[in-house]
Amino acid sequence: MTFVATLIAHPDDKHLSGGIAADIAHALGGEHFEWLAGGIAADIPLATEPDDFEDAWELAQSNRADLVIQPATGRRKKVLLADMDSTMIEQECIDELADMAGVGERVVEITARAMNGELDFEDALRERVGLLKGLDADVIQQVLAERITFTSGGRELLATMRANGGYAALVSGGFTDFTSAVAEKLGFDENRANTLIQKDGKLTGETGMPILGREAKVDALNDITKRLGLTPDDVIAVGDGANDLGMLKLAGRGVALHAKPAVAAQCNTRLNFADLTGLLYVQGYSRAMFAE
Repeated sequence: MTFVATLIAHPDDKHLSGGIAADIAHALGGEHFEWLAGGIAADIPLATEPDDFEDAWELAQSNRADLVIQPATGRRKKVLLADMDSTMIEQECIDELADMAGVGERVVEITARAMNGELDFEDALRERVGLLKGLDADVIQQVLAERITFTSGGRELLATMRANGGYAALVSGGFTDFTSAVAEKLGFDENRANTLIQKDGKLTGETGMPILGREAKVDALNDITKRLGLTPDDVIAVGDGANDLGMLKLAGRGVALHAKPAVAAQCNTRLNFADLTGLLYVQGYSRAMFAE
C-alpha cells in the first residue's frame, strides 16, 4: 500500500517554500513533492507508511503548517459531516446569546469546559439554556445578522465536494435557529441540531428533547451513510469539541480543526493552521479543482 503525506498552511500565509517541502519529504523518506497550491499545500508520495514522523511533524509545525499522512487510496470522501460552532462559523452561538442576555461570562466558562470534555455535554447544555430564560426570541435573528461570521474556506469546501457528487450535513450540538440559516447560506444538504423552546416571544430556558450531543452525531453519521448506501469510511467529519469525538473517530477521516487540546490529542488528523480548505487538500484536491 502506498501512502501520501500532505502539507497544508493557511491560504492567507502562502509561506510554504519548496525548500521546506523538500526537507519534510526527506524526513519522511519521500523523494519529491507535488504542489496542490503553490505556497499553501503539497503532496508527498510515500512508498510505505513512516515508522516515525515526529521530526517531520515538528518541522511542519515550526513552519506553521499541518501534516497529514494517510493511504493514497480512498482519501476522496463522499460525505461531509460538519460541526457548526467554532468549526463552520467562528463563534459559539449560545455564548453570543448569553452575552446579549447579560450572562455571557458564566456561559462562556461552561461552554469551554464542556467542549474540552470536562463536563457532561447534555447537563452543560441544560444549564446554559436555563440561563437564557426570558430572553426575547428576536435576539436570535439579531445575533445571526450582527455577530455570526463564517470560517474561511467553508464555501469552497461545500461547493467543491458537492460539485464532485458529495453530500454535506451540518450536525450541531447548537440550535436549529442557527443551523438552518448557516446550512442554507453555505449549501448543506441537511442540518440537525437542538431546539430552543419559545413561548410568547421569549425563550423558556428549555431545549427540546432528546438533546443532540455526542451519540446523536454518531447516529447521524450512521443514518446518513445507510440512507445513501455508503459506509462510515466514505465520510470526512470535522469538529473541534469533545462532543464531536464520536463522529471524528467513526468517520473514515476525522479532522480536528483548531480543536480543544483534549480533542486534538485523540485525533490522528489535526489541522492547527489550515482553514476549511485544508479538508479539500487532505482529500487530494488541488486549488485548480476548487469550485467557487
